[in-house]
Amino acid sequence: MIKFPKVQPVPTDYLVSIVHDTDTRTMALIAGLDDDQLMGPKLRIVNPMLWEIGHIAWFHENFVLRLVDGKKPAWADADVLYDSMKVAHDTRWDLPLPQLKTTRQYMEVIRDAVIARLGDLEMASVQDSYFTQLVVFHQDMHNEAFTYTRQTHGYPPPDMGASDALPVPDAGPFPGDVEIPGGVHMLGAQPTDPYYMDNEKWGHGYEVEPFSIARAPVTNEEFQAFVEDDGYRRKEFWAEAGWAWRQQEGAEQPVYWRKSDAGWQVREYDRTASLRPHAPVVHVNWFEANAWCRWAGRRLPHEGEWEVAASRSPQRGHDGLRGPKTRYPWGDAPTELHRANLEGLRNGTVDVAAYPAGDSAYGCRQMMGNVWEWTRTSFGHFEGFVPDPYKDYSAPWMDGEHAVLRGGSWATRGRIVWNTFRNFYTCDRRDVIAGFRTCAV
Repeated sequence: MIKFPKVQPVPTDYLVSIVHDTDTRTMALIAGLDDDQLMGPKLRIVNPMLWEIGHIAWFHENFVLRLVDGKKPAWADADVLYDSMKVAHDTRWDLPLPQLKTTRQYMEVIRDAVIARLGDLEMASVQDSYFTQLVVFHQDMHNEAFTYTRQTHGYPPPDMGASDALPVPDAGPFPGDVEIPGGVHMLGAQPTDPYYMDNEKWGHGYEVEPFSIARAPVTNEEFQAFVEDDGYRRKEFWAEAGWAWRQQEGAEQPVYWRKSDAGWQVREYDRTASLRPHAPVVHVNWFEANAWCRWAGRRLPHEGEWEVAASRSPQRGHDGLRGPKTRYPWGDAPTELHRANLEGLRNGTVDVAAYPAGDSAYGCRQMMGNVWEWTRTSFGHFEGFVPDPYKDYSAPWMDGEHAVLRGGSWATRGRIVWNTFRNFYTCDRRDVIAGFRTCAV
């Protein structure tokens, strides 16, 4: 018998729609790339995109058709090529990968089988609700990786067909802090939540002292002041590991920034643009974020503080933390385009004052979307953690070398991020779509 989280059942039509939707997004993100670009150079921080496409199909087949239904592999070589738990990262460029057309055919066969098995019942079973969403959310995560891989390699931006109805990006700054009272917060997911990943389990009491947190992420303009104050060359602002990283990389500014006679420029995909002062600084790693904090006399929030600021509400007549915890900063309503810069439609960040409809109850803006936000928390397990069926999702990375990020980026799909969602990367990663907000010391 398969052990899996008993999430809330969802309509079958919804599952069918998101399987099609994530597949369409994958094809949009690889469109226009030739065979060489789909492989790309061998780098520690990315995968060959052609391999990832086959891996996505394998993941659908492995966790739905094979694990749940007990079917035999549709393709004899699939495990040898695409099982990420067995195929070492550095070997993926050297595998005898089939061409895109054949890989795409494999993907379509598996996609159609995953949809067909759902049948015509109005409501999916708990098992189908869990596993179908698992494979879709996994593909959504790879789609975000496709997005920043195109940025890493300097490929042209994907055509996402952005809507003209999206909010205007030049909304300006959003300075200042909000005061959050102390108290006990239930950190993490509850069994009654609609969906959750294994590293969110289970919610437990977290004692938080009163703190002040920024209303918005740190902007390009604010980070520029650090760069121009020789922040990258002043060892006193860097932790020992961060200084060692900076020296090894020769870092003098964020990875895509360049100084010209016209001022600071930034590479966005295959083109160069002027640095937008009030957009959040992005593609900075944990070391850079922590160094800025030391320079500014600030600090990164603990992930528990971040979750409190995103999910709790001030209660009239009470000084401490009271009242319910919400699934999103704006409440429990599902994500919509007017609330957050999510879904990947903009192909980039917007000013930190944009999207006021997504404010948390305490007045923090953009805690969902625009940039993932580094916290000062090392990625580890909550008490009682047990891996879910996708055992390599969290457990191998709870090694003390990964830090927790919260909130999602502009390339994150709204259906896969919520207030208790925990992302995690090593502290040296600058390729991911990450920025940070800070707390007062």
